[in-house]
Amino acid sequence: MSRLVVLLKRRPDLSVELFQQQLPGACAGLGSNPQVRRCILSLALPQGYAKAELLFDAILDLWRNDGADTPGSAVIPRIAALTDEGRTVVMPVDVHVAKDGPIPPRAVKNIEFVNRRPGMPLDAFRSYWRDVHGPLAARIPVIRRYEQYHLAMSEYQGARNPAYDGLAVTWFASTADMRQGTTTPEYAATRADEPNFLPDGHLPIIITRERTVFG
Repeated sequence: MSRLVVLLKRRPDLSVELFQQQLPGACAGLGSNPQVRRCILSLALPQGYAKAELLFDAILDLWRNDGADTPGSAVIPRIAALTDEGRTVVMPVDVHVAKDGPIPPRAVKNIEFVNRRPGMPLDAFRSYWRDVHGPLAARIPVIRRYEQYHLAMSEYQGARNPAYDGLAVTWFASTADMRQGTTTPEYAATRADEPNFLPDGHLPIIITRERTVFG
């Protein structure tokens, strides 16, 4: 079983409310593909738009049979009709579980878009993120679950220039817990470690709530 993540941005003329209403039904069409076994849809929290437009509006997480074709949004007309396909990013990923905990009901899911520090070799970045930074972040008490999605090595072949090297995905019981986590010494230690492997500044994020579409 392999994992595929699809980052989606709505059509510019489509409201957030209408997009979030229609997308789950459109994604259900993926269930007709026997190669796709499970589909989780993460939708950005509406309050996230209070200050500015978000980088992405939704993320699909697909469990596929090994060797299955990549079902990007272009092959699903109902999804394509709702999205700005020029902004769609398809990411085959290798998932590393850094903190293996249960996901609470109504949890919020923080998704960070990760790139390595300029000039850092890919292998060094991947091992540092997994073996050094991951255990640090896993100590933040309010994080219920933490997974790292490392972009599949096949995406670096040839002249490809991937948009992201991976995603950092963390689950919290609530947005209040997320805020409280930033006051802990464990969070401070995690932030202090970031310049060792990440670009300067904060990573772009979206805060979502997930739902199982099928599987």
